Amino acid sequence: MTSLDGALAYRRLRAQHLIGAAHDSPAETVRWMGALQAQDYAQALWAIGARTASATLACVEQAISARQIVRTWPMRGTIHFVPARDAAWMGALCTPRSIAAAALRQEQLELDDRILGRCGEILRRELAGAGPMSRPELLRRIEAHGVPVGAQRGYHILVHHAQRGLVVLGPMIDKQQSYVLLDEWITDPVQLSRSDALQELALRYFRSHGPATVHDFANWSNLAMADARAGLEAAGGSLALEVRDGVRYWMDPSHSDVEASHSVAVQLLPGFDEYLLGYKDRSAVISVANAARIVPGANGVFKPMIVESGQITGTWSRTTKARGIELTLTFFTRRRRAKRDIAAACAKYLAFAGQPLLKLTCA
Repeated sequence: MTSLDGALAYRRLRAQHLIGAAHDSPAETVRWMGALQAQDYAQALWAIGARTASATLACVEQAISARQIVRTWPMRGTIHFVPARDAAWMGALCTPRSIAAAALRQEQLELDDRILGRCGEILRRELAGAGPMSRPELLRRIEAHGVPVGAQRGYHILVHHAQRGLVVLGPMIDKQQSYVLLDEWITDPVQLSRSDALQELALRYFRSHGPATVHDFANWSNLAMADARAGLEAAGGSLALEVRDGVRYWMDPSHSDVEASHSVAVQLLPGFDEYLLGYKDRSAVISVANAARIVPGANGVFKPMIVESGQITGTWSRTTKARGIELTLTFFTRRRRAKRDIAAACAKYLAFAGQPLLKLTCA
């Protein structure tokens, strides 16, 4: 790891509130981050908890039930947690490219504009005034109207209408995803012009993810490069710029003079975490060789990560038993690590989960 990589990693830890002062509530955490990748529900809850003071799994789920945060598909065709009041403008800004990219698959599934439009009418009719409805029940009702939902058709129907701003995911129902109408669930949405939305999204991204480049921002948001540059230009007056090795990095001004620290403790981060996936260039926090170990077989499933002094140095997993949790930590290299640092990282996660530790295995 070079000194440059160390500085970038340390500043990103601080910007994402993984070290230093944590946010007071899940809603504050999600708003600061702009959006957190959330296709794995349990891991996404921990992504919020890891950045929130004294957070528990229950308090994050309460923020969902209280309509403060929601899961939807605002960018890159992937589920994220976003602030509930911002879901509409974020989707309108970032989903057009994802919608266009899905057209070929929809054609293969024989989902044309007529059928998708009919499904939108069905969704509004079935969900209006009904509150959260589980995914299986909602798909059953769509099929009852004569629209087949097998062979992934149901998934693409629901994602399409989430990206169009008709529905979002509601609270879990018996471990099943639920859906609600966006305009019924969120009655006081923030409304922004396109130019203001570009500025706001850029400001949130660079403050929470910086130091980062405009290419990182475009990759994260799925915006066209011209739009990413326009957002950065509009937000640039509130950001700090630093040029290193010819690369332009933007960040919150409070992080511009922070240098790397070698005293950052061990951390257990979730899979799909913004600390890794929030950037196009991830070389500051993990080597190319080790990156493949986070996504074995390049199957798109990111394992939970161990971070030491800003570097991703291993993976971890949990097994939930009737009386508690078993944790297994697998490091990429064998070297001595302070037991107290490992214990502290495990304790933070266990406090969030509200479960005792039954067994800890370090490999």
